[in-house]
Parts: sequence; C-alpha cells; structure tokens
Amino acid sequence: MMEKDQNINLDENNINQENSENKELKEDENEKKEKVLTVEEKNAELEDKLTRTFAEMENQRRRFEKEKDEAFEYGGFSFAKETLNLSDNLERAKESLKNDESLKNSESLKKTLEHLEIIHKDILSIFKKNNIEPINSINKKLDPNYHQAMMEIEDDEKEPGTIVQEIQKGFLMKSRLLRPALVGVSKKASKKETVNKDEKKNEENKEKKQTK
Repeated sequence: MMEKDQNINLDENNINQENSENKELKEDENEKKEKVLTVEEKNAELEDKLTRTFAEMENQRRRFEKEKDEAFEYGGFSFAKETLNLSDNLERAKESLKNDESLKNSESLKKTLEHLEIIHKDILSIFKKNNIEPINSINKKLDPNYHQAMMEIEDDEKEPGTIVQEIQKGFLMKSRLLRPALVGVSKKASKKETVNKDEKKNEENKEKKQTK
C-alpha cells in the first residue's frame, strides 16, 4: 500500500513537473514572440524617424537654396533703398534753387541746374543698370501694391482714385517693391463747390455777353 501511494505521488510529481516545464516552454515562446514583435516595431519606428529626418534635411536644403538665391538677387536691396535718398535730395535742391528769388533768371542758376540734372540722370542710369526702375504713377489708378495715397484732390475731370500728383517717386527692384510712390489722388468735388463753380461760369458768361 505504501508503495502504491509512493508510486502515485511520483506520478503526480512527474505530471506536475511536466506541466511546469510545458508552462515554462510556452512562456519562453511567448517572450520570443514579443521580442520579435518589439524588434519589428523598433525597425518600423527607426524607418519612420529616418524618413522624417531625410524630409527635414531636404526642406532645410530647399530653404537654404531659396535664401541663397534671394541674397544673390536682392543682396543690395537695403543699400539701393538708402541710395534713393540721393535722388530725392537732388530733386529738393533743384526745387529750392528754382524758388530762390535772389537767383531767379540768373546765369549761375541755369548752369547749376544743368549740372544737377546731369548728376540726377547719371544716378538714374546707375539705377537702371542695377534693375532699379521708377514707378510710373501720374494718370494711373491707385494701386496699394505700388502707391501710397497721401491726399485727395478734387477733380471732376478725372475718375475718382486716379493719381493726379506725385509727391515722392516710387521704385521697383527686379519687380520687387523698393519704395512705394507717395501720391495725391482725385476725388469728386463736393456739391456746394460744384454749384459755386457753375455760378462762377454763369457770371463769366454774362460778363462776356455784356462786353460784346
């Protein structure tokens, strides 16, 4: 009887040992599967990171190329903008001399203005060689991309918003705005002023008739 019990215990131990071993084997297999999946996931993650890195490097290269091209094309943009002051100052000097009563109709004024005009033309010629062109504004419609309205001038003969006065000339550099033109634009005269003008015309016509 004792032997039987011992044999039964041994069999149970063997079964338990086998079950334990099988369990360990299954756990090992599951761990291996998990490890394989983890490696695959890591590879996928690494590939994604590499793809993103290469895309970012390509974007940086394109930005660098664009900045380099712009620097080459418009490297003198700030310098050109400052140089416009020379042209402005020459124009102001000419106007100032013309309005000087002590110099009016004098030979010295005439010669000075001629010299200033030559210098001004030389500056504009240098501008043109460097792709800096003035903006044509007079009688053009106001364009916010190129013009800045500084005042409104009543003018019934012009369509409202037409540029009738140029206060400061604008310039482009290779189709890029270097400086907007400061301008005065036309607007319709008020009704009161229109009536006054009509009355004035009527009076003038009456005077002409009386004179005849």
